[in-house]
Amino acid sequence: MNRDHGLLTLALVALGAGWGLTQPLTKITVTGGYEPFGIIFWQMLIGTLLLGGLRWRTLGRLPVTPRRLAFWLMIAALGTLIPNSSSYRAAFHLPAGVMSIVISTIPLIAFPLALALGNDRFSWRRMAGLALGLIGVALIALPEASLPDRAMVAFLPLALIAPFCYAVEGNIVAKWGTMGLDPVQVLFGASAIGVVIALPLALATDQLRVPAAPFILADVTMLLGAVIHVVVYTGYIWLVRRGGAVFAGQISYLVTGFGVIWAMLLLRENYSLWVWAALAAMAVGLTLVRPRVAEAPVVGKALAHE
Repeated sequence: MNRDHGLLTLALVALGAGWGLTQPLTKITVTGGYEPFGIIFWQMLIGTLLLGGLRWRTLGRLPVTPRRLAFWLMIAALGTLIPNSSSYRAAFHLPAGVMSIVISTIPLIAFPLALALGNDRFSWRRMAGLALGLIGVALIALPEASLPDRAMVAFLPLALIAPFCYAVEGNIVAKWGTMGLDPVQVLFGASAIGVVIALPLALATDQLRVPAAPFILADVTMLLGAVIHVVVYTGYIWLVRRGGAVFAGQISYLVTGFGVIWAMLLLRENYSLWVWAALAAMAVGLTLVRPRVAEAPVVGKALAHE
């Protein structure tokens, strides 16, 4: 049991650090001239090529059914197309640290959905942990000193679309499984479908930018962000299957902490004591919402259908 807990927690921390790094990378990319649908196209294309190269011997034998196509479309839409198109737009206006903090709302949305779908059981300990996470968000969103410009508050709802999509997606995977697909197959299929959808959207909106010499920093961060996305997102699908949607949603707290730290190191963003108090609240919240092996049968119901 302790070994399982340690593995899940270690994976959670590693994925949170990687995901947190994508926030300042995205800020550099969008301020460097890249538009949302253009970034999504390259992200999906790079993901398709990397994952296809990793599994090229077996992907050709993978049965493609209508149910799997629908599943891949759902993952592409809720995992990348909808959340990224909104968060990339919001990232242009909001500090990278604030974007990281917004991600912490995933478990606040995932928990009631998990209860409704039977993916998890009610626990006052978990409720207290999620409440602390919400308090952490409030400590940054409410004080006047939290944002450089109070007009930025108008873009917070746009940034909240992403965590909502991730919470819905996580609960769907935990409830109905992944159609017999492993994490690499899940993301490969979703990326391939995403390329087909993102390319015409990028062309129609004139958002497709092709990196060309002399390359600038935004070209590098776009590429690096796409590679990290593939690694982290594949790991996230695995984590949902092993630990459940609510536990996987706790990655948001680590994304928040690491995102703020990365933003300070890479973008020289400065934060007040409100931010550090918020991060402390989120850290305590994470310890209260840790995986419990006793809950494995609940998650197992979803995996039994695969």
